[in-house]
Amino acid sequence: MGELLSDMLVTMTDRGPDSAGIAIYGGAEAGKAKVTVQSATPEVDFAGLDGALEAALGSKVSVAVKDTHAVVTVDAGLLDAAKAAIASVRPGLRVMSSGETIEIYKETGLPKDVVARFDIASMTGTHGIGHTRMATESAVTTLGAHPFSTGSDQCLVHNGSLSNHNNLRRELVKAGMSFATQNDSEVAAAYLTAEMNKGEDLGGALGNAIDDLDGFFTFVVGTKSGFGVLRDPIACKPAVMAETDQYVAFGSEYRALVNLPGIETARVWEPEPATVYFWDHGQAA
Repeated sequence: MGELLSDMLVTMTDRGPDSAGIAIYGGAEAGKAKVTVQSATPEVDFAGLDGALEAALGSKVSVAVKDTHAVVTVDAGLLDAAKAAIASVRPGLRVMSSGETIEIYKETGLPKDVVARFDIASMTGTHGIGHTRMATESAVTTLGAHPFSTGSDQCLVHNGSLSNHNNLRRELVKAGMSFATQNDSEVAAAYLTAEMNKGEDLGGALGNAIDDLDGFFTFVVGTKSGFGVLRDPIACKPAVMAETDQYVAFGSEYRALVNLPGIETARVWEPEPATVYFWDHGQAA
C-alpha cells in the first residue's frame, strides 16, 4: 500500500510541490489505539515521551518515532485521555491523527522528500489517501498540509475552494468542534465529523455536504473501513477513478493511476457531479 501511494503521490508533484501527506490505515492491534503526533523539535519532544505518558495515564504506552512524527500506542479506552495527556506533558506536539488504524504523516517539501523521510513505501495497510498541495488560501505549514483529521480514524483531502467556510466554522465551533488552522479543508473535515457524530454514516454525511457546502470541491474521505468521494454539482475540478476486483483507486489525473497493477483492464471513469461514491470493506456500496 505504501509503495503504491508513494508512487502516485510523487507522480503528481507538479500539482502541489510545497507540502505532502499520506494517511495509512493498517497495523491495528486488538484493544489498542494510536495517536500520531508531529514536533518541530523531535529530539526534545520525543525524549522520554513514553515514560511521561505512562506516569500521566497509569498505563503502558509505546512510542515509535519516525523523523518528525511519532506514533503513540495506548489502550483503546484511554485514547481521549492520551490526547489530553500529550497536550499536558508535551504542549509543543501537534496531533496529526488518532484512532484504531489511522496514521497520518505530513510535512512541507516535495512529495519525494516527504515519503522518503517517513519511509512510506515500506508501510502496509488496507487503504490510504495521499495529497500533494499547492497552497492557495493559507500559509505553507505542516498543519496546513493535507490530509486533515478531525475525528477518530477519519481524514479528508480536498481539491477546490469553499466559499462559506468562515460561517460554517463559526457554527461548528458553537457545536464544540475545534480548529488548528485557517484552511477551508479543515472546516470540510470537521463538518463531516460533526455530521457523523449526529449518527450519519460517511455516505449520509457526504450527501448532506452537497446542500450545506458552497464552492467547488472534490473530497476524498477516509474512515476506518473504507473511503468516499464527492464532487460538487459543477464538478470543475479534475477527478478520475479506477476499479478492479482487487482495488478501487482515485486520482486528480489519470497519470496518477498508470502504474497500478492491472490498470490496463480496470474500469476507469470520471465521478459524476453531486454523486456520493463510497467503498467499505465487507459491504457493498
